[in-house]
Amino acid sequence: MSGAKALMVAMEKEGVRQVFGLPGGANLPMYDEFARCDIRHILVRHEQSAAHMADGFGRVSRKPGVCFATSGPGATNILTGIATAQADSAPMVAVTGQVPVSMIGRDAFQESDIIGMANPVVKYAFQPRTASEIPESVRKGFFIAETGRPGPVLIDIPKDVQQNEDDMVFPNEFQIKGYHPWTDPDVANVERAIAILLNTERPVILAGGGTIISSAFAELQALAELLMIPVVTTFKGKGAFPENHPLSLGPIGMHGHAEANRIIDQADCVLAIGTRFSDRSVGTFEDFERRRKIIHMDVDPAEIGKNQTTSVAVVGDVRASLRIMLKLLENKPRLVEETAWLKNAKETKSYWKENLKIHPGEMGAAKILRKLRELLPADSIVTTEVGQHQMWASLFFDVIHPGTFFSSTGLGTMGWGFPAAIGAKAARPDVHVVDIAGDGSFNMTENSLATAVLEDIPVIVFLINNYSLGMVAQWQRTFYERRMIGVDQGQCPDYVKLAESYGAQGIRAQSLDELGSAIKAALASDVATVIDIPIDPEEDVLPFVAPGTPLKDMILPS
Repeated sequence: MSGAKALMVAMEKEGVRQVFGLPGGANLPMYDEFARCDIRHILVRHEQSAAHMADGFGRVSRKPGVCFATSGPGATNILTGIATAQADSAPMVAVTGQVPVSMIGRDAFQESDIIGMANPVVKYAFQPRTASEIPESVRKGFFIAETGRPGPVLIDIPKDVQQNEDDMVFPNEFQIKGYHPWTDPDVANVERAIAILLNTERPVILAGGGTIISSAFAELQALAELLMIPVVTTFKGKGAFPENHPLSLGPIGMHGHAEANRIIDQADCVLAIGTRFSDRSVGTFEDFERRRKIIHMDVDPAEIGKNQTTSVAVVGDVRASLRIMLKLLENKPRLVEETAWLKNAKETKSYWKENLKIHPGEMGAAKILRKLRELLPADSIVTTEVGQHQMWASLFFDVIHPGTFFSSTGLGTMGWGFPAAIGAKAARPDVHVVDIAGDGSFNMTENSLATAVLEDIPVIVFLINNYSLGMVAQWQRTFYERRMIGVDQGQCPDYVKLAESYGAQGIRAQSLDELGSAIKAALASDVATVIDIPIDPEEDVLPFVAPGTPLKDMILPS
């Protein structure tokens, strides 16, 4: 069979049922095979959105999302999406067309060295030079993308390799030299971690994105309840632990919850699960590790000691590590009364819940996001764009059902949330999917409304609209003496008319009553809906930890 046919057969064997992509000259042989296979093709309006859709699909399904692009500009357009997936450990397989083998390196039309460009932001890149290599490349690519610490894989296939025919072998067994994704947790290190946890007075659990990737929700909750330890998360870990749980204090970091930042600053021990200790999470590395012991659980040994010095490291799948810890704790004495530390954590949480000042207007960020939470079913999936709205979601939108909240955290890619929501809805058509958006980010990929409408993927865009690049404007107000340059977007476009022009539903909500009606209408709709919510462009995201300062020095609303 041809290389293109082998590609489709190999992907069907991997369980692929849908692909997000855009055709072009160098991948037409692949596209011709869609007419003869059972894989659904979802047409995008820009290759970057294809990658974001595959990313959202992968995060929700825990299986690699697949995107297709042609050579040259098609391939380079997906690079941002690939880099986003790499930064957030999302499983993805990106398949690009390439000029014929004989033309590689000759500056052929629409040629780009996509392998060289992508290598820094993928787990691995393949470029089969014969048709018979395609099945093994696909098998290995999917295995690499979803095992260990997940991430994107690129398969770049020259056009003649797609067209050539050969005898094909679809391997079940294979070897990848130097790749060893499975690491059994060291029980002795787990025992050392337990000894530290049981012999410190002020322990805190810090759950990161790896907790979500590993689906370690039940194990995390069981451990927290067994030892009665307060739980905070990174922003990427938001949703690893139910935020309506008495032990939950919410995300820490630059725009973390005041109570979470206060408690982790007071802690003498941090059990960090599946986190890389981002600067946006911990403030200054030196201050964070001072005065406290750090136990680090992570599947990726490269993260151990990279940003923070650890007292004990447990390398391995964090779900497996937590299960071992719970097993070893079975015979340990349990807490029978509330500790002074836990009482302090509860009082701190209660204080900030009552005393954190929010915008006084009816349509302030806190009020509109709490209205969304009130009406949205708990198992709905939420994505966000990047900017002020993203951090308001961190502060004011509680995730109740674990593993239902996703955002671009590592790369901070504006425009990610909407196409990612489409990918998430494609993976889980049985639940509602909402993109909490800002006007700046939504403008970057709003043409994906065409995909949502024509492919019958009804997602909801909850558009918090301050007619500006809000986060940049906040920094200019705070650090640049209000010299406002390049942030005013004007009232352009009209998002209701924009949505309607694509065949979607557009609703503008200018009061909480109107917002409640709009959310209900969106939940009942069988087409994509954009809810345009104008807000005060001067509203800031607070608390705020300025770059280069410790969490304890957060700026609070006055």
